[in-house]
Amino acid sequence: MSVGSSATTDVSGAVTRAVVEEFIAARVAGDTGRLVEIFAERVDWQLAANPTVPWIRPRSTGAECAAQFVELAEYTVPEDARASVDVLLVDGTDAVLMGHLSGTVRATGKSFEGPFALRLTVEGGRITRHHLYEDGLAIAEACAT
Repeated sequence: MSVGSSATTDVSGAVTRAVVEEFIAARVAGDTGRLVEIFAERVDWQLAANPTVPWIRPRSTGAECAAQFVELAEYTVPEDARASVDVLLVDGTDAVLMGHLSGTVRATGKSFEGPFALRLTVEGGRITRHHLYEDGLAIAEACAT
């Protein structure tokens, strides 16, 4: 790797880290307006299809991606929602967050919990990729009546 390439990676990594930290802060604050600004116009959104979970559906625009967090709050008990980030790895334009999440589905009163991994890509200062890997079975079971 040449020195110029390393410097470019360092700069893009710093931008990526800053955008991801801003994303986390907006997510924690429930600032949907800011989330719309952080997501790009078009987003490569991936979350395993789960027809029994109402907030899990295909999305592709920044506004749709930001709306997922609003929908999640509508279908779950906000006071029971927990997410911790144990690891944040950044490599150029890519970031991976790993941690643990839990919550309670409002309609059933059932809880879910499990590990997650989130891959984000930041290009032009905005999130262009959001791939979430979580325990979809535990969430589906909590939604089942």
